[in-house]
Amino acid sequence: MIAGFELWVFLAGLGIFLFGMHMMEESIRLLSGGAFRSLIRKYTDTKLKAISSGIFSTAILQSSSAVSLMVLAFVGAGIMTLTQAIAVMMGAKVGTTATAWIVAVFGFKFNIDAFSLPLIGIGGLGIILLAKSPRYVNISKFLVAFGFLFMGLDYMKNSVDQLAEVIDPAMFAGYGVIVFAIVGMVMTAIMQSSSATIAIVLTMLFSGVITFSSGAAMVIGANVGTTVTVLLGSIGGIVSKKQAALSQLIFTVSTAVITLLVLPLLTWLVLDLLGFEENLVLGLALFHSIFNVIGVIVFYPFIGNLAGFAEKRIQEKQETFSKYIYRTEPSVSDAGLEALRKEISRQLRYSLLFINQTINPGRHGKHIMYGDLVQYHGEIFEYYTRVISHEMEKPLQEKTDKMLRASRNIMNASKNIYDLRDELMILHSETDLSHQKASKSLSERLQRIVEKGKELKLEDPEAAGQTEDVQELHDYIESEDKVFIKMCGDMLSSKQIKKGEASFLLMMNRVVTQSNRMLIYSMKTLLERIYDESGNSVN
Repeated sequence: MIAGFELWVFLAGLGIFLFGMHMMEESIRLLSGGAFRSLIRKYTDTKLKAISSGIFSTAILQSSSAVSLMVLAFVGAGIMTLTQAIAVMMGAKVGTTATAWIVAVFGFKFNIDAFSLPLIGIGGLGIILLAKSPRYVNISKFLVAFGFLFMGLDYMKNSVDQLAEVIDPAMFAGYGVIVFAIVGMVMTAIMQSSSATIAIVLTMLFSGVITFSSGAAMVIGANVGTTVTVLLGSIGGIVSKKQAALSQLIFTVSTAVITLLVLPLLTWLVLDLLGFEENLVLGLALFHSIFNVIGVIVFYPFIGNLAGFAEKRIQEKQETFSKYIYRTEPSVSDAGLEALRKEISRQLRYSLLFINQTINPGRHGKHIMYGDLVQYHGEIFEYYTRVISHEMEKPLQEKTDKMLRASRNIMNASKNIYDLRDELMILHSETDLSHQKASKSLSERLQRIVEKGKELKLEDPEAAGQTEDVQELHDYIESEDKVFIKMCGDMLSSKQIKKGEASFLLMMNRVVTQSNRMLIYSMKTLLERIYDESGNSVN
């Protein structure tokens, strides 16, 4: 141990700081995560809007990783393109510099005890006394977290102050900025928090342990270190996550290289031209923002090219029947639900193709095996269990359960027709008028369902007239059910068919009617809008 440097005080400060950051991220996520998911989801139609959404969301949520998780989930669900995702994550890099500003402004200008202890005290009492209100509990946790953030910073500052008395910054002069950048990158990769690394750098700079240039290089390295965490998280992950990780790596490393090349110029800009030589801590916070903004400006015209490069280098190798759910993280509930809705819509189309080839065996087209439908439904159910294993708002939970019922109804309808296929073929081959009329009625109803399913624009639930069309189809099915039953009664009364034949036809009618009802229920469910607790639509 270096004389005068209390290692455990420093580590305690770091631990309290990291705990405060984690607690603050969690409380903000629970307080307003839904609103920011809605912001990121809706305001990304242009690159500029996407970058702005990334900046704003990350600055408030204090977590670029939380924003990245949302973005990747939306890409997997087909809500957002990779180009939009890259723009949001580029903005998140700028937004994450807000932490450096908070630490620089509040952490070194005020009496931290007078600032942090009241927050911890008020917040701690609030957690206990307001336990029945989740909203006020999370507000209280935020206050405690904010207090811990600066208490941890104070511990680190005090221990580093002692270190500054025995270390001369000149002793690091020969190492060069590359070494400091690597140190910053490694520290961030180990702690998985660029905020913690930057807090340490600001503390060392404030105490005079390192020079401004060395601190700037460590901040650049910390920026790259966050990408190391993303890369590790993408190993074995979904394709969109790997593509986004590659894009972020290229953007971040390129920005770091450009910044290191012009570091003397940026140092002159911040310290001399803008006059921060007397306040190095605020100067470093400004430098952190400037070089991230430079990176966004440089890459802005090439966001589409970057997305294309990532998609070309890392291509999808689909080994499942599903198209959306296998590439969407289920932990972001509304993205998972939208992926589930799109996947079940796709399941419906496949099942209708299967029904069509069952009632029209001579027609050519894509051949669907019943076993494929069974496996497909299994993949959907497995994803459903992963989605509901995460905390969800009540309206989304109810909608997720309803989506599963729609999927089960589609599967049950397919099984009914699969089990009935031989009887349908026998009935179709009969030559007498009575059985031909019965066969025509059953086939026409199934064909009507198939044709309506082809017409529906399930990717656009609000397309005009779709709900009314499905209701009209429902009325037709119910009416034809009654007509068929009456027809069987009339044919039995007139001795055209026997009792056993009537029972056989009624059984077939019941199975077909139930199958049609289940398919119509699924169509209605898939056309419903999905809302969260704030009343925001998530599809």
